[in-house]
Amino acid sequence: MCRHIAYVGPETPLGRILVEPAHSLVHQSWAPQRQASGTVNADGFGVGWYAPDDPVPARYRRAGPVWADVSFTDLGRVVRTGALLAAVRDATAATADGEAAAAPFASGHWLFSHNGAVAGWPDSAAPLVSALPPVDLLTLEARTDSAFVWALVLHRLRSGDEPGQALAEAVRRLAGAAPASRLNLLLTDGVTIAATTWGDSLWYRTEPGHSAVVASEPYDDDPLWQEVPDRTVLTASRAGVLLAPLEEPAAAPSKEPCT
Repeated sequence: MCRHIAYVGPETPLGRILVEPAHSLVHQSWAPQRQASGTVNADGFGVGWYAPDDPVPARYRRAGPVWADVSFTDLGRVVRTGALLAAVRDATAATADGEAAAAPFASGHWLFSHNGAVAGWPDSAAPLVSALPPVDLLTLEARTDSAFVWALVLHRLRSGDEPGQALAEAVRRLAGAAPASRLNLLLTDGVTIAATTWGDSLWYRTEPGHSAVVASEPYDDDPLWQEVPDRTVLTASRAGVLLAPLEEPAAAPSKEPCT
């Protein structure tokens, strides 16, 4: 499991979102309050952010716990951005992928994070492999379920889906193949944030016309925070937030004989 957060709004230091709040993402790395599985997120972390007039985000990722990275506080103090996505990781299973397994994953102007686990990975994902072009499978950034989920989402985006639609379709396919999965997904292009809830907590805080934050859990006690119901797809921007129910995956055809 993991904790993650995305922000769009006025330009601000990374640390004001990720370090300074009383229950910041850094604090959640060792003391999450609402995490459904796992207790410590020490298996890597990352942050991606957008610079003015550059649609391609920068990333800083490491394989160890964020509290052990002495450079991260300095980075958070001086780097300013109007949009970011960050995550701290609690690995479902040990891998040798190092920081490549840490979110955010990226392609072009997109940043992505998966909070959860694909149940029965990797065998459970076998029915979905054929949905991806071979080149997407060969270029997975890491040998993890989250990297595979990102490949599914990115394929939908490249096929023309809107962000929320791409996340929802990936969740439906994954939940159909592996029903016990936890699939909280988070995606941004630096302007819009899209997210799903499927088995873990998600909250948002918005000031219409000013800023939007979407996070696994609130980073402070501000009453503006609102919890997102489970099995929901969310789309947020500086203009506001839209919520829609995430339908169950279609049931497989019955194999019972006719009578």
